Amino acid sequence: MRIAVVHGFGAPGGEDEAVLDQVAALTRAGHELRLVSVNGRGRGPLEALRAFAPDVVHVHNLFPAFGRAWITEWTGPVVATLRHGRQRGSRFAALQFAWAARGGLRQDPLLRRADRLVVLSEASRDAYARAGLPRERLEVVPDFVPTVEAAEVDAGADVDPEVEVADGGAWVCVGRLAPEKGVLELVRRWPEGERLDVIGAGPLEGRCRAAAPASVRLRGAVGRGVLRRALPGYRGIVLPGRGPRRAVPLVYAEALAAGLPVLAFEGVEGAGSSALPRAVRSEGTGTVTTLDAHLPDALDVAAKIFPTLREHCRAVYAKRYGEAVWTERTEHVYAGLGPSATE
Repeated sequence: MRIAVVHGFGAPGGEDEAVLDQVAALTRAGHELRLVSVNGRGRGPLEALRAFAPDVVHVHNLFPAFGRAWITEWTGPVVATLRHGRQRGSRFAALQFAWAARGGLRQDPLLRRADRLVVLSEASRDAYARAGLPRERLEVVPDFVPTVEAAEVDAGADVDPEVEVADGGAWVCVGRLAPEKGVLELVRRWPEGERLDVIGAGPLEGRCRAAAPASVRLRGAVGRGVLRRALPGYRGIVLPGRGPRRAVPLVYAEALAAGLPVLAFEGVEGAGSSALPRAVRSEGTGTVTTLDAHLPDALDVAAKIFPTLREHCRAVYAKRYGEAVWTERTEHVYAGLGPSATE
């Protein structure tokens, strides 16, 4: 199958990496891929698409590289992946769904034109359906992360000087140091008797350093390969994201691939407000606590349970967040577009 992927690079939150991973996965599966992309603003993709003549066009991020008017001129099958609130933050998500309340989503050229709309979770599908998009066009296909090769899982192999190998006695928190991630609140509450490494950078880095006790180390941002080599050496990963989130973060899949159980937090909005604590519970990949719980007690419980969950986490990764299952689901979406997309 000839597949054109349309994506404007520059979106934070891991979306660019996810798109490149997906292009590579479909290529390995035997499909002919063309990535139509620009960094920053550029011309519409129609000229490149017509030259390639794909069986299906799969659209990811259009902002700010491409507008939407071109989509009405394309006559072939179109799939669009929706990642509201991940790549542009909670402010974008709030604006998007305020617009949706006035029927805006139904009037969006891309959402109206796309034959299938890929969302990352059941919660996302429910939200878009409530906003007025036809449920029958919404397909749930969670993002994946590539298989962690043995050399990457071996915490002692080819250690990058950017990060030391953990000795198994520390916890780790990975994420952008921004308000919606909840890292500042976490380090303020972190107990002196437990070691924590915080991997990531962002606007709250200075405040996090000022608030962190001696048992917390802020290690800055590191590359994916460095992170993958480091993760298996930790006791568990702590993900304190605040507020509603309709899809699990990619770092959750990275943790499971490394066999690392997860301590997730529920926000003040309640148990149903975020996909991550629901995934941890339903998939049995760790424990869940609340923002106002006694953190040392939550860590004690996690420390007793997590050593028994490592192999299970790897199994969940392979079944739900691995490359093979993502490719199968995506090919199923394409097959549902009819003979013109698959012949």
